[in-house]
Amino acid sequence: MDFETLIQQPESLRDAAWEGRFLDAILNMKVEVVGDEPQPGPDGWPYLKVRTAPEAGEPFARVVKWLAGRGIGLVVNAHKMVPDYVFTYGMLWNYMETGRFVMPHGPQPAGEVVLEPGQNLVMGAPTPKFLPEYAREVLRQFLADQGFKHPRILVITTPDYKSTDLAFSVESLGSLPPAQQKVMAEALSWFLPLHYNLVLLPEQNLPKFFPL
Repeated sequence: MDFETLIQQPESLRDAAWEGRFLDAILNMKVEVVGDEPQPGPDGWPYLKVRTAPEAGEPFARVVKWLAGRGIGLVVNAHKMVPDYVFTYGMLWNYMETGRFVMPHGPQPAGEVVLEPGQNLVMGAPTPKFLPEYAREVLRQFLADQGFKHPRILVITTPDYKSTDLAFSVESLGSLPPAQQKVMAEALSWFLPLHYNLVLLPEQNLPKFFPL
C-alpha cells in the first residue's frame, strides 16, 4: 500500500497495523513545512506542522532531526479535519536513538512505582542512550521555566531490563502535592518516548539521585 493510499484510509481502518505502515512509509517522504514557527496544539505543546504533497521538497527525516534538538512535536497534515499523525517530542528523539518512533512493547503510563522490601533492582544514572544530552537539555529548560532549577533523576530497572522507570525526585520539584505531582508527571511524559515509565519519588531510602 503506497503512502497516498494510506492517508486516504478512513479513521475506522487506522489500527496498529496501519500505524506501523504509516510510520515506515513517511520516513521516505518529502514534506512541506507549514508556517514559520511551531504552533501550540490542543494539548498546549508546541508542534511544527508539515504537509505531504507532490511538490513537497523537505525530507521528512531531516525535519525530525531538526526537531529532536528543540523540544518540539510534529503534526502531519493538520489541514485535515483529523491530522494524519501527531508525534510527541519524545517519539521524535526516540527515533533518533533507536530508529523507531514507537517501540514494539507499547506505551507505559506515567504513574507510580512501589518498591517492595528485598526487591532486586538496579538503580543509577541514565545512560546517554537512555536519555541523550539534547533531550536532557530540553527537559531542564522546561522545568526551569516552571521554576525548578535543579531537578534530580534516578533510573530504576530490573536486572533483566524488562521493566525500567525514570524517577524524578519529588523534593527537587518542590515537593508538589499528589494532585500536582500527577499533572507534572503527565507533562514530563510528553518529552519522553511512549514506552518510558515515568514516576515521581521521594529520595528517602533510595540511592543518590543525579542532576538532570
